Amino acid sequence: MSACKAPIPNPPRIQRKADTSRRILLFSLPLCASFSSPTPPAPLVFTHNNNNPIPCLALADTYEPVTQSEREASAVISQRISEALDLLEKGKELQAQGDFPSALLYFTRVIENYKDFAFSEYARVGRALALYEVGDKEEAIAEMEDVSISLKGYPEVHAALAAALYVDKHAPLLAENQFTIATLLDPHYTDLSYVKETKHWPPSLISSLRRFITLS
Repeated sequence: MSACKAPIPNPPRIQRKADTSRRILLFSLPLCASFSSPTPPAPLVFTHNNNNPIPCLALADTYEPVTQSEREASAVISQRISEALDLLEKGKELQAQGDFPSALLYFTRVIENYKDFAFSEYARVGRALALYEVGDKEEAIAEMEDVSISLKGYPEVHAALAAALYVDKHAPLLAENQFTIATLLDPHYTDLSYVKETKHWPPSLISSLRRFITLS
């Protein structure tokens, strides 16, 4: 008969002594508001203890992305742009009224004083038309040729140059090339009433365009 084995007792459970005190560590993490928040919150703080506060790194309410000098420079540029546009519009008004000598003065002021602005090139177109009317056709054509490069693709200057090249330079092939560019961009330049009533060309240049169109 086999000997009975005594049951193996379960190992005694180890009773863990409960901590008599528990250390609690609290974190107060600063949350920065997103830039889309309409009103950023006041800076938060977190502490190691009640006697040693540490401020949160927050965006200062007084932060300015643009400096005072930059703001002043921007105001100066805005003022100059406004002045140049006023002169340009005045020149166009005088051109529409048929006062080409006065229009010439305003266009010239834009070119001389505000040539750092790109739109001064359009003042050069007006100046060229006025020069043509007051009789300085050589300078007018030189201005047109120069602007036809800087404003390549601007149909008015190509059409005006075509008329001037045909009548004053006796260069029909060059005139045809310029007029082809102009009319591909804007077919209105085949209409004499358009350049007279809408673009306010001077009478002498309208006459030259008529002669080019009719090959007379």
